[in-house]
Amino acid sequence: MKQYRKLLVLILLLIVSGSVLAQDLFDKAKLDNYFGKLEENNKFMGSVAVAKNGEIIYTKTVGFADVENNVKATEKSKYRIGSVSKSFTAVLVLKAVEEKKIDLDQTIDKWFPTIANSQKITVRHLLSHRSGIHDFTHDEDYLAWCTQPKTEKEMLAIIEKGGSDFEPDSKSDYSNSNYVLLTYILEKTFSKPYSDLLQEYIAKPIGLTDTYVFGKTNTNNNECRSYRFLGSWKVENETDWTVPMGAGAIVSTPTDLTKFADALFGGRLLTNESLEIMKNIKDDYGLGLFEIPFGENIGLGHTGAIDGFISVYSHFADGNITYALTSNGLNFKLGDIKKAVLGAVYGKPYELPEFYNVASEDLDVYLGEYVSKKIGLDFIVTKEGNTLIGQIGEDAIPLEAVDKDKFRCDQIGAKFEFNPKKNTMTLFQYGAKLVLRRKK
Repeated sequence: MKQYRKLLVLILLLIVSGSVLAQDLFDKAKLDNYFGKLEENNKFMGSVAVAKNGEIIYTKTVGFADVENNVKATEKSKYRIGSVSKSFTAVLVLKAVEEKKIDLDQTIDKWFPTIANSQKITVRHLLSHRSGIHDFTHDEDYLAWCTQPKTEKEMLAIIEKGGSDFEPDSKSDYSNSNYVLLTYILEKTFSKPYSDLLQEYIAKPIGLTDTYVFGKTNTNNNECRSYRFLGSWKVENETDWTVPMGAGAIVSTPTDLTKFADALFGGRLLTNESLEIMKNIKDDYGLGLFEIPFGENIGLGHTGAIDGFISVYSHFADGNITYALTSNGLNFKLGDIKKAVLGAVYGKPYELPEFYNVASEDLDVYLGEYVSKKIGLDFIVTKEGNTLIGQIGEDAIPLEAVDKDKFRCDQIGAKFEFNPKKNTMTLFQYGAKLVLRRKK
């Protein structure tokens, strides 16, 4: 027996030392330094949280909640999470299924008889983006009306007009229209507003104090405005909440998102049967979930974008790790931030970002209008401060200096190389190369 006790003690010591080693791999100071560099160079405004075994092990918030009034963001600052809202909506639908109020395989003509193919489209098809219903956010005039309140009747008319893009269940194609319709189904089924259902079935039971359906941004209630960087942070327009509904109308914090994910994948929101249905990935999509990989580790979660907000959460069963990020200003590769945060957590290598800074006067040699007669493209180059700005029509993008005469824009996956003496600019994008000449 003494030998067995000695062996048991040895095993326990190895386990304890192993867990200490794993914790030692997490270099908080380096990750803080990483976000400090992003903030100093106007690359990121937002917040991040990481939980392990349900406990927060790292949080960081940088930038401003309100640039115009110089209000710094804090851990309590709330961000619009865009399509991450779809995970919450999927949970609510599956709760209705568990209560036998909805059947996943019932067709939606009961609620929307005038929607194209409604007699073929099921609730499950809506949840998994297999309905074929056109995504209204792809319409050319979407940005012209999305900031105005819309009634259910008006939204249905817009969705009906979009029609069908493919035969139901023939493939998957992401469509916000699906989750707007699911919102209306929930409200009709429970005879309650979506905002109340969110609180009753998710937020209150698991203690999400900073998660709710947004209205007009209220900075006095720790709600952030969103921005894009064009030499300085420029405030974005606000989508009215009545447009995205359960497809994207929730505000939250990274800490709340980790709580949500840990509760969801820990079986505290749905039955095991419902959770497995939600996690089943087919043609890239589950029900309100998709895979978010990090190396050999595959997480489940969702991403979101609305106005200038970017968000993501992902739960990795390997290590019971949950990562969440919310941003109200991004001028950097989101994937690189994920690589840094999860690299720190898993003890993987990542580099601190380095930036090539130029003086404002050094940019003057690049200014002007560049044209390509070959494809009829006009590209106007201006500057704001020490940032080069490229503009096509009404769309303006910041060009980040990476070396002498060389710039890039991660937003559109493009690189630019100028030759001031020859009055040319070469655009590299998606393997293609295009030379534009500056007008004299």
